[in-house]
Amino acid sequence: MNQQLVRSTSLAGAIVLGLGSILGTGAFVSVGIGADIAGGAVLWAILIAAVTALCNGLSSAQLASAHSVSGGTYEYGYRFLTPAYGVTAGSLFVVAKSASAATAALAVGWYVTNATAIPDYLAQWIAAAVLVLFTLLVLGGVKRTNWVNAAIVTLSIIALLAFIVTGHQQTAVMLERPSVKWWQVLQASALLFVAYTGYGRIATMGEEVQNPRRVIPLAVVLTLAVVTLLYLGVGNALLRFPSIANFQAEHFSLASLLPSGPVQWLVTVGAVVAMGGVILNLILGVSRVILAMGRRADLPMRFANLNDQQTSAPPATWLTCIVMLVLVAIGDIKTAWSFSAFTVLVYYGITNLAALKVTKSDRFVPKWVSIIGLASCLGLAVFVPWQVLLSGIIFIVVVLLIHQLRR
Repeated sequence: MNQQLVRSTSLAGAIVLGLGSILGTGAFVSVGIGADIAGGAVLWAILIAAVTALCNGLSSAQLASAHSVSGGTYEYGYRFLTPAYGVTAGSLFVVAKSASAATAALAVGWYVTNATAIPDYLAQWIAAAVLVLFTLLVLGGVKRTNWVNAAIVTLSIIALLAFIVTGHQQTAVMLERPSVKWWQVLQASALLFVAYTGYGRIATMGEEVQNPRRVIPLAVVLTLAVVTLLYLGVGNALLRFPSIANFQAEHFSLASLLPSGPVQWLVTVGAVVAMGGVILNLILGVSRVILAMGRRADLPMRFANLNDQQTSAPPATWLTCIVMLVLVAIGDIKTAWSFSAFTVLVYYGITNLAALKVTKSDRFVPKWVSIIGLASCLGLAVFVPWQVLLSGIIFIVVVLLIHQLRR
């Protein structure tokens, strides 16, 4: 007899889970990176990224309902498209989420050095130590429980609201860039799109949610609405700080804009806790995709090995940590985030393409939603920095060549 999880998650529970999977590096770092590119037009960039994320979130919900398996678009590519799409999606997911985790770890390092007397050059070492620590926790079977998730979400929102209120008390003129170009807005949107990813965690809960066909799409929409309002508030507030004109996007943190005091410490603690939660989720997620790729022999089969208690996958988890550490070695938050943006946009492009193949009997999301999502992903992907674009294309070509040789 097949065993299934109890449908115990309500709409509110799904929203909290979604917020816990999204809020983190995006709120505390990437909005500042977007402002560095688009200036005052960053608010438009946030809205464009939100629309793209909404379409992708609904496509992910559609696929999760039609094919409820672990592995995300890696498995959807195999099921609805071709093995080449599946392998490409799996490889992109590993790199994209590893880059996101590296960005979060680097941001933790910069938040800590900004708030203490620790020299700046130790930020990368702090980031590496954080990744190794969370890898050991994952190997020990630690996961984010519902109450921990709720606590992280609560602290993150309180810290962001404190920043927003403080920002609106500033009297500085908002950062204006009269010469901002439309392509700069789209480039900022491409980077900010990564700040919304995490909604996929809601989409993969089809077996646990009450009335999934209604609750999952509604939870995706409401979660993204709350996140968008927070991002707009943060974006509008940070543009009012006098120091925004001189900040370094490569080492950006919201706390560095604030004057010393309780609010700065609150934002620092909120950021570190939120990004720590994100890192834990990403190590779990990436290692599980590597595990799935090992089982299909798209990676060496040793990565499909579990520990004796079958509670963790040590080879897959350590490979995840190594990939993330390599990206941390870059030491540049903006570069790591940009690479994450390109790879995740192409990944979700494949997600939308797979969603278009779902049969009419299983469909509850209109096809036009996935078409807009596909066009938005591929359209925004070309606006990342050209070095990242070229590196990403080379990576995809290499993955496909290796796939053909292995076949």
